[in-house]
Amino acid sequence: MLSNKSKYGLKALMYLTGAEGPLLANDIAVANTIPRKFLDVILLELSRAGFVTGKKGRGGGYVLARPAERISVGQVIRVLEGSFAPIACTSRTDYKACADCPDEAACRIRDLMLDVRDQMSMVLDNTSIAALTARQTRGERVF
Repeated sequence: MLSNKSKYGLKALMYLTGAEGPLLANDIAVANTIPRKFLDVILLELSRAGFVTGKKGRGGGYVLARPAERISVGQVIRVLEGSFAPIACTSRTDYKACADCPDEAACRIRDLMLDVRDQMSMVLDNTSIAALTARQTRGERVF
């Protein structure tokens, strides 16, 4: 499941996508119903990862560090969460063998979860923050 940390990070980035100038963390928090102190931690991580830049003082605030088209949802989730593998033995970055699995190569559950991980990665890595911001919800779509 997507944690609140990732959800709030994505919301903040989408909000910054539409901004015409720097936005204060408090304004981002209020507009998106995000606890301010939690958002400060998230924005610091997003800044360290090169997704946003922050400027202190008069006229300061946060802006995207690069175009929203060049930030993928997958990149953001990995920065804020780490691996999004469905089970530990399918993680590329935080692999852990299952204690109850005698033959990982023959494990059909792991094999299926590798497919899930790969499909999830494909969707998230091929969706930019710009595309997410422009995305219509299921209720808005015209068929």
